[in-house]
This record gives sequence, structure tokens and C-alpha cells, in this order.
Amino acid sequence: MFDSNPLRLDQFARDERAIEGLPVRLVIAFVVGVATLSVMLSMVSGVDTLSVSELDASPEPDVVTPGDQSVDVTAVDADGDPVAGATVVVKAGTADLDGVATATTGDDGTATLDIDPQLGPNQADGTLEISVKPPSGSDYADRRENTEILVVRD
Repeated sequence: MFDSNPLRLDQFARDERAIEGLPVRLVIAFVVGVATLSVMLSMVSGVDTLSVSELDASPEPDVVTPGDQSVDVTAVDADGDPVAGATVVVKAGTADLDGVATATTGDDGTATLDIDPQLGPNQADGTLEISVKPPSGSDYADRRENTEILVVRD
């Protein structure tokens, strides 16, 4: 049937089953390759330095009444440590605020903002939205929704 000479190409031309095992072999090679790459990356030190830490805002007080007042907002990283040099922005949510209030955090990670929230007629409560802009050149990001300041009527 088949010649024992491995260099004969006409063997492959007559073999109708030659491609049947190819997809399975490719899948196996792919799975083994991905698993090997995963093990190699886990062994490389310093890979976690490529990650970005999420910032959050911690307002004090986090519940206020309508009217002119100051609020301290601390920018914290994923471990709860304060972040200096971040810009804190407070803007209207479901409560009204004339414009936006901005401040930069100091060495202690806290920024003091002067706000004058207002509620609409027959509105019992509302919120002010806080966003944190990370310091330039840092490994921080603010992609998730932050804590809001709750405004309640007396």
C-alpha cells in the first residue's frame, strides 16, 4: 500500500484522513502554550508593578444639610492609604450645586471644599457626586463610582 520511504509526497496525496487529527493537535498545542505562558508570567517578579490602583473618595461628613459649608474629602487608594496631589471634584447629582467645587489633596490626602448644596421644592434628600483625578504620572486611576455626599433636609 504505502511506500516505507518517508520522502514520498504521493503518500500524503492518497491519504484522505491526514487532516483529521490536525485540529485536535492545534487545540492541544494552544492549551499547553497558554498554560506555559501563565506559569512563566507568574514566576516573573515585578509583574504587579504594571497594575493600576483604584482611587476612592472618603468625605467627612458624608451626610450634610442644604446651605453653605465645608467638606473634607480624603482620596484613598485600594488599601485605604491617603493619596497626596489628587484633585477632588464635587458636582451636582440629584441635589443642586452651583457649578463645581474642586481642591487638591495635601500631604495627608485630604482636600477641603466649600459647597452650598440645595434641594428642590418637596425634595427630602439628594446626592452630590465626587470624582478624584489621580496625580499626574502616578499609578492610580478613578474608573469606578465613588462615595457620594448625601444631602438631607432638616
